[in-house]
Amino acid sequence: MVIDDEAHLRITVGQTLELAGYQPQPFDNAQQALDNLDRDFSGVLISDIRMPGMDGMALLRELRQRDPDLPVVLITGHGDISTAVEAMREGAWDFLEKPFSGDQLVEVVRRGIEKRRLSLENRYLKAELEAQQSAAGPRLVGRTPVIKHLASMAQRISQVETDVLLFGETGAGKDLVARAIHERSARSAHPFVAINCGAVPESTIESELFGHEKGAFTGAVERRIGKFEYAQGGTVFLDEIESMPLALQVKLLRVLQERMVERLGSNTPVELNIRVIAATKIDLKAASETGEFREDLYYRLNVVTLPIPPLRERLEDIPLLFQHFAAVAASRSGMEAPPLDAGSVSALLAHDWPGNARELRNLAERYVLLGVTCDYRLDRLMEGSDSESGELPLPRQVELFEKQLISQALVRHQGRINEVCEQLGVPRKTLYDKLRKHDLKPDNFRQHDRESQP
Repeated sequence: MVIDDEAHLRITVGQTLELAGYQPQPFDNAQQALDNLDRDFSGVLISDIRMPGMDGMALLRELRQRDPDLPVVLITGHGDISTAVEAMREGAWDFLEKPFSGDQLVEVVRRGIEKRRLSLENRYLKAELEAQQSAAGPRLVGRTPVIKHLASMAQRISQVETDVLLFGETGAGKDLVARAIHERSARSAHPFVAINCGAVPESTIESELFGHEKGAFTGAVERRIGKFEYAQGGTVFLDEIESMPLALQVKLLRVLQERMVERLGSNTPVELNIRVIAATKIDLKAASETGEFREDLYYRLNVVTLPIPPLRERLEDIPLLFQHFAAVAASRSGMEAPPLDAGSVSALLAHDWPGNARELRNLAERYVLLGVTCDYRLDRLMEGSDSESGELPLPRQVELFEKQLISQALVRHQGRINEVCEQLGVPRKTLYDKLRKHDLKPDNFRQHDRESQP
């Protein structure tokens, strides 16, 4: 938007920007520009300071109230330098002193539009995160088909009374999926008890799970309620089930079949009303065939198996997930970090993420807490990761970036094709071709669909 009461300046600035490939919108007064400005305006606002009625400074103050992220460039005369300095203090993006060259104008606009693009991108990511939050418990953040399918399956499973086996790599989010199933179920008001079978010493795991009576063994000075009994009415989550000793697997099988438990040192069975969710990072069927895991327990657990996709299979979700983890870290620490720039997004997409979502969360926390020490450069923060970043081929990077831009436009305009075409500057047929290429469906971005998504 170009705002100036002098027609010749509006024409000159407009022609310069048109030659540079931009689409200037001229206005002869500030109020007219405000009336035509919406919150999702994706460009830069250029205004003269000295104008009748609402001047440039008053316009700046109004815009700062409406949208503090909007880049505002003020045009000043020679005698307005002190005013320009004041404007910069009040939040102007930049100023141009008359007479200015076309190159100066185009460079200021280019930088301003890039800033605006990043601001809107982070705004949309934040809005989508908020849309995905729910009082029903933890959300499975993402918009790729694999994560939407996972969310749908978790929602369905939560409504039926069956034990579940989760399969996924380290850090893929098995704990989060288990909690999501519990929080959406009729058991949500009762305990969710998580047990890492690989972290509990073999000598105490039986007592931890089943409990014991006073005097059951040396050191048992009082009765202890086990994890299974403590979870009455709720859910027991057995993480790293493959680490459970074979001798204990027999007793676990009996608990799953009979829904009863006996404390160590007791002959009285206690009835259980629980759901069991087990998680593993290995192929339990293969382990049962080699004798490393009991075959009967595997088939008892394998009533419903839910695979958790690794992060490398949902690359387009990475910026959204990073934003989510960074927001959580910022809220917890009381600190803030700048939004990601294009280079940081590229670094995220190029990494192979062997630690999956856990590795991404750790990086987001370092970005918030330590980013200032390296100018918030993700490539430098990622140098301390457990593995080296891989380089995606250029066509794949371009494809991912294109899909991300189209997805953001669909989110912004709630799937309205005409508005998306206008924002992206592509014909309708071209957009439909790209939607088919990237498997993007406009209906999935409309408000009623988003509200009903599990």
